Amino acid sequence: MKSSLMPTLRNWAAAALLAPTLAFAQLAAPQPPEIAARNYLLFDVTTGQILASKDVDAPVEQASLTKLMTGYVVFDALRNKKISLEQTMPVSERAWKMPGSRMFIDPKMQVKVDDLLHGMIVQSGNDATMALAEAVGGTAENFVRLMNEQAKALGMTNTAYKNPEGLTEPGHTTTAKDLSILASRLIKDFPEYMHYYATKQWYYPGTPKSNGTNRNTLLFRDPTVDGLKTGHTNAAGYCLVSTAKRQVPNAGERRLISILLGAASDKDRANESQKLLNWGYTAFDTVKLFDGGQAVATPKAWKGAQDTVKIGSVTPIVVNVPAGTGGKLETQVVSQEPLIAPFTKGQKLGTLKVMAGGQQVAEVPLVALDDVAEAGIFGRAWDAIRLWIK
Repeated sequence: MKSSLMPTLRNWAAAALLAPTLAFAQLAAPQPPEIAARNYLLFDVTTGQILASKDVDAPVEQASLTKLMTGYVVFDALRNKKISLEQTMPVSERAWKMPGSRMFIDPKMQVKVDDLLHGMIVQSGNDATMALAEAVGGTAENFVRLMNEQAKALGMTNTAYKNPEGLTEPGHTTTAKDLSILASRLIKDFPEYMHYYATKQWYYPGTPKSNGTNRNTLLFRDPTVDGLKTGHTNAAGYCLVSTAKRQVPNAGERRLISILLGAASDKDRANESQKLLNWGYTAFDTVKLFDGGQAVATPKAWKGAQDTVKIGSVTPIVVNVPAGTGGKLETQVVSQEPLIAPFTKGQKLGTLKVMAGGQQVAEVPLVALDDVAEAGIFGRAWDAIRLWIK
């Protein structure tokens, strides 16, 4: 089955931040700008496409980008009601004596989880991070075990955690690709906690007011940026995982994540991240092909109680193509023939291939949108004869 895509499209609001059903090859064009960083990756969360990259599988020191996984594990504990935001936690000697960036808490304090999260994310406090790790894991070492288990579950195959805060330690490494997986899942899995990463200023009573400014300076210069995390050590250089959400013509809301590692300065990591985000929004046409739940095709359902089965995607099918080519897409539905009932809603029955200028830019799994029961004995027998003759 092959069809040309009509260029007239309606505006839409993304039903989900991440489109996990999409499987894309990296686009060959357009050429990204020169980026002054050791490693980078620009990922479109809305479409699932990698738009630009450099050395994405190279192992790098994580620095405070580690705190993205610490946050993920803590948010999971909150959702499962193992802890609560209003619950107060003790500050151990170990947490108090943590070097590097600090929230400035001490063992005389009992600190709410909500405040510790602000301290970890806004102030990048290693003391707040350790207090959270001990609260959730019992010990920092047990919490690190949870971090590594979660990384494995998310498919972060080239990441290893040795501590919860990101201080330099042998073997404590990740990759740009793994960070894109983590950042995407953090946004998708815990939207209720994303406001922490967008907080520009936060002050904890009794601590230095000068410590209350978020180190992600893009939050102050670009109103579409709402996260996520900075990192810096001598070995890692200046790092920034940033994300922006903008409205784009014909596609509605579009979210990008920039992973930028090993910049030379705080200023450079912000400038280069901004450059990468702006390029991602201007160099591509973003096209919505089908709504979530919309039938892409209705192939024959052999031996089924219905003659056909509706196949499509449960999430909107959206793609990026080089600017100026959005009205020239072609789609092709490929399914294994014959499709023999019964079918269960959500069962994969085919794929949608999307081409632009002869290049395949996307391959999207298509699933049954409804259950289709098996036909009765006579219906099955009749279709069996038809299949035999066919």
